Amino acid sequence: MAGASTKRHEDYGFFGPGSVAWRVWGYPTSLTVGFQRAVVVEELDPFLLASVEATNRVRTQARGRYDNTIRYFATIAFADSRTAVEASATLMRVHSRMVGIEPLSGLQYDANDPDSQLWILLTGWHSVLYAYERYGPGRLSPEDDRRYWEACAVAAELQTCDPDKVPRTREEVREYFESVRPRLAASEATQAMMDHLLTASVIFPELPRVLRPGARIVSRILRAATIATMPRWQRSLAGLRQSRVADALVVPVMKVSFRIAHASTALRLALLGLISPRTVPIVEPVFRGTPPEREVTLSPAEAFELHGVEPPVPAAVA
Repeated sequence: MAGASTKRHEDYGFFGPGSVAWRVWGYPTSLTVGFQRAVVVEELDPFLLASVEATNRVRTQARGRYDNTIRYFATIAFADSRTAVEASATLMRVHSRMVGIEPLSGLQYDANDPDSQLWILLTGWHSVLYAYERYGPGRLSPEDDRRYWEACAVAAELQTCDPDKVPRTREEVREYFESVRPRLAASEATQAMMDHLLTASVIFPELPRVLRPGARIVSRILRAATIATMPRWQRSLAGLRQSRVADALVVPVMKVSFRIAHASTALRLALLGLISPRTVPIVEPVFRGTPPEREVTLSPAEAFELHGVEPPVPAAVA
């Protein structure tokens, strides 16, 4: 049932009811452990780290930056087509200013570089799926797994990366991460940034003093849950240490917590409002089952043309 203040979307966007993308991204694991894992692992790309460090907003405006990034991914997954293509255009404009020199290699970085965009996209979609399978309902069927990665390729059309380079199977996903592993690195700056992104101050707002002890406990559990999803080689690069016992113990805690959260739409929206208030209007119509004005889905190409928005152009050919 729709809430009194729920604003209807114009259409279902790119996926819609019954899609694997909505099922996985709509589970409470996605924008919590899944998203935290994504932004932490992303920092292993030295060129991405250089662009992040250049602005320093992840430190000085951590909450706002986290909120905006969650909103973007949720917009592509859940918003109507107009909102999604406009968000894509805004992201491209913001990234066009993020150009500079990566200090260790001396090579230029560009936030709109197709390879960098593919890394961000796949790290995000893989992390969300990994968290869903580890702490949520469990492993997708082979058919649903294929549909999920086809949806990821659709999302790729909103960025500068080539949709044809998006893996379509679990094995191809593994092959992708093995192929990029040699160029990943972790300097002291990388390790400091990854540790920072695992802290409560990035995710939660300032709370009343009486609630802070509980918030610290939740933050530590969330940190442990996120680290438990990272392979040992990534933890080694990041300087993150956690025992296999902790990895195992956090699983039932998170499974039960997320099952409880998923059972209540009001609770899911309240928790999301705590973590990312700007994302709530994007997902609320979907979570509440509010039908859009037009019950149709579009392809990104159709959406860009319909709404008069220029599609992304890779930096190399812009």
